Amino acid sequence: MNNSILGPDAADWNGTLYKSILATEDSQGAMSITDSVSPPNSGPPRHIHHDADEVFVILSGECEFWLAGETFYRGPGETAFIPRGVEHTFRVVGDAPCRHLLILTPGGFEGFFYEMASEKRRIPEDMDAIVEAGERFHLSFTGPPLGTEGAA
Repeated sequence: MNNSILGPDAADWNGTLYKSILATEDSQGAMSITDSVSPPNSGPPRHIHHDADEVFVILSGECEFWLAGETFYRGPGETAFIPRGVEHTFRVVGDAPCRHLLILTPGGFEGFFYEMASEKRRIPEDMDAIVEAGERFHLSFTGPPLGTEGAA
């Protein structure tokens, strides 16, 4: 994906771009806000954030969310709240990328994105290393991404 969307300092993890617009240290740890652009049909495996609530603010494009067995969609101007400790995932639907803000409370998890991008980790090829990093960021992977066999 073209880094010019978020600027030259955006991290690129397998085509998804990430740029912190409020760093954890700038909120004394209370939260972080990451601007993210994900390509069509992309999304992570199902997972749980054990210590952080997550809010998606959709700026453009559309996402399908899966939250504890329920599926719903969000588009521009809409939000999705993911409580800590709840299994979830999402997938960009349609032909356009999805730009969204990720708000995490407390902050800190955004470091996972930057670590995965800098190490050029790939799913599923590098899942052992991704799972290990996830554990350090209080994240557990629990199932496949949406759109793959057995995801929903």
